[in-house]
Amino acid sequence: MSLILGIETATKTCSIALTKGVQLLAVEEIGGAFSHAENITVFIEKVMQQSGKKLAEVDAVAISRGPGSYTGLRIGVSTAKGLCFALNKPLIAVDTLQAMALRMAKQITDKNLLFCPMIDARRMEVYTAIYNFKNELVESISAKIMDENSFSKFLANQKIIFFGDGAEKCRILFAENKNAIFNKSVLPSAIEINELALKKLNNKQFEDVAYFEPFYLKDFIGTVAKKLI
Repeated sequence: MSLILGIETATKTCSIALTKGVQLLAVEEIGGAFSHAENITVFIEKVMQQSGKKLAEVDAVAISRGPGSYTGLRIGVSTAKGLCFALNKPLIAVDTLQAMALRMAKQITDKNLLFCPMIDARRMEVYTAIYNFKNELVESISAKIMDENSFSKFLANQKIIFFGDGAEKCRILFAENKNAIFNKSVLPSAIEINELALKKLNNKQFEDVAYFEPFYLKDFIGTVAKKLI
């Protein structure tokens, strides 16, 4: 059975999971604040201790590739790369939104429902996509500035469940649409990162550890403080 160490740091959630095949051996996660730098290595150590496994036994390291927080993604990817270099293990990258959609689908029985994970990108912008019950992409991943007409072609005929830390800002926009459903409980987790990574591991779909970069979706724009005269 394949042993995968999964890392999720694309949002405010910091999540580390260790799985053996489809079996979850250990998970450590915390949400609500950007605390990746403080927790990521501690959580990795904890899941290894809880499982009774050693890092050298890991077959692959899986990373949530984004989109999401620039800082969170950099911390997660740099940690994953460091482990892969040190252990000589392959790196597997998984789309963050796809993993979120998979997590939501596990809680739903309506196979006609569409799944719209949303990651907050500040103001009225979100990183989002739409998936069906089979976790297939229906609407491509993009950065959208939301308004009352967003996803109108889908909402006219189908129910969509919106979730993630960017979904709540859209609730008032779709308040009059009975096809719009909202869920606050589902956040990213390394558990689904590993589930999707297992398929890639079996197909040997690995990343180039040296050159892999997170999927930021938008260019990073830094701010420069003005010089006081």
